[in-house]
Amino acid sequence: MTLAQLTAFLAAMEHGSFTAAARELGGAQASMSELVARLERELGATLFVRGGRRLVPTAAAIELQPHARRAVGAIDAGMDAVRSLSALEGGTCTFGVLRNAAYYDLADLVQRFHAQHPKVAVRLVGLNSALVAESIARGELEAGIVVLPVPEEGLAVRPLFRDEVLYASATRDPRGGPVSIDELAAASLVLYDAYAGWSDPTRRQLRERASLRGLRIEPAIEVEHVETALGLVASGSVDTIVSRSIAESPSFPAGVHVAPMDEPCFDTIALVQREGAHLSPATRAIASLAEQTLLSKLGDHEGRERMA
Repeated sequence: MTLAQLTAFLAAMEHGSFTAAARELGGAQASMSELVARLERELGATLFVRGGRRLVPTAAAIELQPHARRAVGAIDAGMDAVRSLSALEGGTCTFGVLRNAAYYDLADLVQRFHAQHPKVAVRLVGLNSALVAESIARGELEAGIVVLPVPEEGLAVRPLFRDEVLYASATRDPRGGPVSIDELAAASLVLYDAYAGWSDPTRRQLRERASLRGLRIEPAIEVEHVETALGLVASGSVDTIVSRSIAESPSFPAGVHVAPMDEPCFDTIALVQREGAHLSPATRAIASLAEQTLLSKLGDHEGRERMA
């Protein structure tokens, strides 16, 4: 059984004739017919009923088709992997990053990747993690870095590290100790990622905690960007929640204090791709660069814990 035989078989299955299969593959009709005939002899089974205007696949052909697709796909993936060992000479990289990527040392990810692989086209999408995960599940992006939890159906998820979620306020006494979910629900809050709303992973965690106590979290203000929210917090009119990575960044407002939750809360940062999908060499390369960048900085941040 050869790759040429399986390729001819799959083309004949798709197009219903050896003539159309030959047209797709750039060969002769007789050659396509002979390749399939050899395959039938090796298998000891008839794959097509011939004689009409279209080839009619038999039960044996229907049974063989998914295995043939996987075999041909695996060979193609292997050839791509070997070609990528020396250099990435083309192709397109589609990758998603969480909205606040700059706080996770990913601000210059595209610049560094492009310097290494200038012939690769890059499509980098920065959205709320819930939207990045949806785009990957739909096949619009190959992979991405997200905050969990997100809906995981159809996705392969590999957690990388946890980042503590903190309460941020300019008016709450920093000596007041941890913040309870009751205090959070009673506070006047500004929450960011307004477009994603309660599908945002961090918000989802806090809403579920409040719901278990019969409470609701109702923000006074919703904005899109964390920087806008922190500006309002610094004015003393509202409070918010942030990850420790944001709280420890140089741009964090000096007059804003943070406190942990009394029941510690964490964002889990993860690498996500479609389940069962083979990443292109370009996307594998940028995913590897993003992972290395994230994990190399863990020791610089208290409250960021690598996953096993």
